[in-house]
Amino acid sequence: DTTQPIPRHILSGLVSGASKLGTSDGYSGYGAEQGNGELRAKIASVLYNDLIAPEEVFVSDGAKCDIMRVQQMFGSGVVSAVQDPSYPVYVDTSVMLGQTGEQNESTMQYDNIVYMPCTAENGFFPDLASLPRADVVYFCSPNNPTGAAATKEQLEELVRVCKEKGSILVFDAAYAPFIRSEGVPKSIYEIEGAKEVAIECNSFSKYAGFTGVRLGWTVVPSDLKFKDGTPVRNDFNRVMTTAFNGASNIVQAGGLACLDDEGMAEIDTLIDYYLENAAMLKEAMEEIGYTVFGGTDAPYVFVQLPEGQSSWDAFSDILEKAQVVTIPGAGFGPGGEGYLRLSAFAPRDSVVEACSRLKEAMKQ
Repeated sequence: DTTQPIPRHILSGLVSGASKLGTSDGYSGYGAEQGNGELRAKIASVLYNDLIAPEEVFVSDGAKCDIMRVQQMFGSGVVSAVQDPSYPVYVDTSVMLGQTGEQNESTMQYDNIVYMPCTAENGFFPDLASLPRADVVYFCSPNNPTGAAATKEQLEELVRVCKEKGSILVFDAAYAPFIRSEGVPKSIYEIEGAKEVAIECNSFSKYAGFTGVRLGWTVVPSDLKFKDGTPVRNDFNRVMTTAFNGASNIVQAGGLACLDDEGMAEIDTLIDYYLENAAMLKEAMEEIGYTVFGGTDAPYVFVQLPEGQSSWDAFSDILEKAQVVTIPGAGFGPGGEGYLRLSAFAPRDSVVEACSRLKEAMKQ
């Protein structure tokens, strides 16, 4: 979870949005289920440089909720592919929608899901050519938990393979603002042809500390069509208008403030703060003697454990010796076993203290 307060200008948007509801002229009731038109236009222009159209943006209460709505749109009769390790929601929603078979007790993987191994050996990017076809491919970059940010060349390959196999790509860009490296795409729509194959989910949660405020969006391009030629956007619009009454008017006012010049500057300051935390955590674990990934274009540091040590054993060991809480990699799927995830979403003094404790207690 994020820990820093919502910045002043962005907060003023939320306050103003709430205050208007107490006046006759400012009061608003139900809004468009797809979102405030001004906010949709601003997302398209400010965050996507007009690579997408405002009508392709669906404003929501968060990317996690939208992933479930995307799953509802696809229904139970599809095969999904997920990175391994990955954010658990992709697999869990597949299970809830009835897309999967039984869980294999030896591998801890579900039947009827394509697991795409993302390991240190392959740079945390799957060997797409070796994998069976899936109807829907879920891909997160920068990735949770590995912290890997896919290069332009890798995303070009991903788009090409999805096109060739007739798969729809669901691209989770929730950590896009953490990308600082030159040439690393922040959106899948920076890749030529992606609008014909990809849906993109994103959120203000990590941009502006909106984890408890709840505001996100999903982009469904008009060029994306099912095999029969019907627009995918029409079906997603049906889901949104049937099962959702629209994001809070107050929250959307905060979203508009985020995308002002002042708001974007505040977001940059927040992201810099968390990236500095990530750099400190990465440096500390490397000093202790671990091999470490991520923490550069992402808020997560992925720590490789000594061969044979389970992630839960490492979690317990660190908790006992240093009283520092980490996340066992096994919680992100079988491919996360043998790793720990550290998060930069903490107050600076807590990060400094955690690094000190880890160095003192865990020196190898």
